[in-house]
Order: sequence, then C-alpha cells, then structure tokens
Amino acid sequence: MQRNTRQRSAILEALSRQDDFRSAQQIHEQMRADGETVGLATVYRNLQALAQSDRLDVLVGDDGETRYRQCEATGHHHHLVCRECGRTVEFLAPELEAAMSRIAREQGYTDLDHTLEVFGLCTGCEAAREQASAR
Repeated sequence: MQRNTRQRSAILEALSRQDDFRSAQQIHEQMRADGETVGLATVYRNLQALAQSDRLDVLVGDDGETRYRQCEATGHHHHLVCRECGRTVEFLAPELEAAMSRIAREQGYTDLDHTLEVFGLCTGCEAAREQASAR
C-alpha cells in the first residue's frame, strides 16, 4: 500500500481535471501553474508508482513518450484517443474480450493480458478539419 503524500495527491488532483493522456512534463507544468512546488523527478517517481499500483493508465505515444491518465473505470477497459486533440474516451468491449480469449485458447495461450487503444479523430476535430478544407 502506498502512502498518500501531498505530492501524490496534487498529481491526482491535476490529472482529475484532464480528459486526455498527459506527459510527466505537462503534469509538472500544470502543477506549477496551480502553485505546487514539486520537482519534475518527484512527479516522474510518483507517476510510476501510481501506474504500478493501477491507479493510472499509461500510454506510450508514437514519439516514445509515456503519458498518464486517471481513468473513471476501475476495471479492465480500453481507450479511444483523438490523434488531433488527445481527447480520450473509455470503453468496454466484452465481445472483443471473448474473441481474444477464444483465439488465445485455440492457440494454446493462457494467462492473457493486453491493452488496446484505438486512435482516430473525434467529432470536433473532424468537423474543424472539414471546415478548414471547405475554405
């Protein structure tokens, strides 16, 4: 069980106001803007600990940077992520889970674990793109 330090609470508070995945540097910048005096190394350390205890979800972007998000869902879930603005929506996919379990069983695999993020454009970014191309 992790101690709930002031820094850890401040990190969770900063993330609770976001609906997208954020890098440690972005979280650190937000915390400093909120008046928190915390070092970047402390933010990194706490984010890793929170992710290891399954209190945060982790996404590694195309650029290799690790990003974090405090999700509403407490159990296994997946994410739709907008490539343009980063808006993230959580979803459950029981049909997909069943299909993956069946395929794994047919291939002799056990003790499964996976993550799934689906990337696309949200309706707001799609509308902005269409509006820009209409000009």
